[in-house]
Amino acid sequence: MPLPKSPVLRWGASFVLGLLLIWGLSSWRASLALTPAQAPLPQDAYIKVYFNQNPASVYSEPYRKTTRYGDNLEQVIVDALSQAKSSIDIAVHELNLPDVARALSQQSRVGVQIRLIVENTYSRPWSSLSAAQVGQLDEYRQAKYSEFNSLVDKNRDGKLSLKERDQRDAFYILQQAQIPLLDDTADGSKGSGLMHHKFAVIDHQTVLAGSANWTISDVHGDFSSPESRGNANAQLVIVSPALAAIYTEEFNQMWGDGPSGKRDSVFGLKKSYRGVRSLLLPGSALQVQFSPTPKPQTWAQSVNGLIAKTLQQAQREIDMALFVFSEQALSNTLYQAATRGVQVKALIDPGFAYRDYSEGLDMLGVAMPNQQCRYESYNQPWPQPLLSVGVPHLAQGDKLHHKFALVDDATVIIGSQNWSKAANETNDENLLVIRNSTVAAHFRREYDRLYSNAKLGMTEQLQATLNRRRRDCGL
Repeated sequence: MPLPKSPVLRWGASFVLGLLLIWGLSSWRASLALTPAQAPLPQDAYIKVYFNQNPASVYSEPYRKTTRYGDNLEQVIVDALSQAKSSIDIAVHELNLPDVARALSQQSRVGVQIRLIVENTYSRPWSSLSAAQVGQLDEYRQAKYSEFNSLVDKNRDGKLSLKERDQRDAFYILQQAQIPLLDDTADGSKGSGLMHHKFAVIDHQTVLAGSANWTISDVHGDFSSPESRGNANAQLVIVSPALAAIYTEEFNQMWGDGPSGKRDSVFGLKKSYRGVRSLLLPGSALQVQFSPTPKPQTWAQSVNGLIAKTLQQAQREIDMALFVFSEQALSNTLYQAATRGVQVKALIDPGFAYRDYSEGLDMLGVAMPNQQCRYESYNQPWPQPLLSVGVPHLAQGDKLHHKFALVDDATVIIGSQNWSKAANETNDENLLVIRNSTVAAHFRREYDRLYSNAKLGMTEQLQATLNRRRRDCGL
């Protein structure tokens, strides 16, 4: 466009053009930044894998209005629920995703039978709590309550209107839709260790499973923190009537007659023991098992025993991304694999990696006394420190919430189960072992992403923690 003859107007036009150019360059750079960084991987026809920080995908997060890398796990769940024709059974530790609640409400209106089980701590709307009840919450739940208010109070007036609750209070939406619900106190107890499942069964043929709780924090990121990208998690969608039947058995033990029937629900150690179940899909071999494992069954018959058996089959490499790793017997299994030449790598959440009970310390050849200046029973630090153990770099406030291992780029261990004694012996949990190279390729990419900028070996944080604990104990 020609510039005006007047010097003032010409200067003004040039200034505007300059601003437009800067804005255009900024927009262009922003658009480049939001272009998928990698090409998508092929998905298996029966087992689809999604990650909320997948660099091959970009989505617009619906609550903070942030465009970011990742698969929209909430939309993955909504899409699966929306395809239901007859039934939806859900057992999840926690649920506060508004779009998921709306999808369930809509499906209930058209006659789909819905059953929902949650952990008792999260079985009522946060908005139902009185000021006195809020004041009695511990620090962790105070933070969750504050996060809830930040999400729901859209006009920031300090009050939650019915309209706001109807838009973003997931449990209020579920209550209004009269979705049948119970928690792990339905067996007459104070609750199992944790009702820690994260699965759904749709129309007796599709299973949703993985590591992600159905929450804003686990899926998208902390609402009050723009930098947060969500706890690193995986979501699987598996089409298999045989697998769906196995998960339905687990669900039915916990559900019993439901909230208005007999008090015949069973959770935790009250459930009957079922060992490893195996099944085949085209291109895949699967194993599935549920925790906890009651006596007189042995550790080898437990879910952690299944993990150990799978690790023992490794020929070349084992890569782990774990929220918690505190099961000594699994550390011993990995040591045996390493001594026969298997390359072992491990990433553990920074909040747990350097605690005195972490098996990551064993792998690093470190023995750390606890706050009582005692060492963990049966502690076995590796004679040769494994320097491929460490913590990933995460956005502030985010966690490595994964619970997966990749064996020889062919087998994936995945589920709700943390690698801990509590998960194995107390909690309601599930675990899948999937032998499928196409599925494994997705976990390889996710592991490489996390490992690429991880802090490995004896980090400054670990050395400082160890020095402080030894000093406090006079060692």
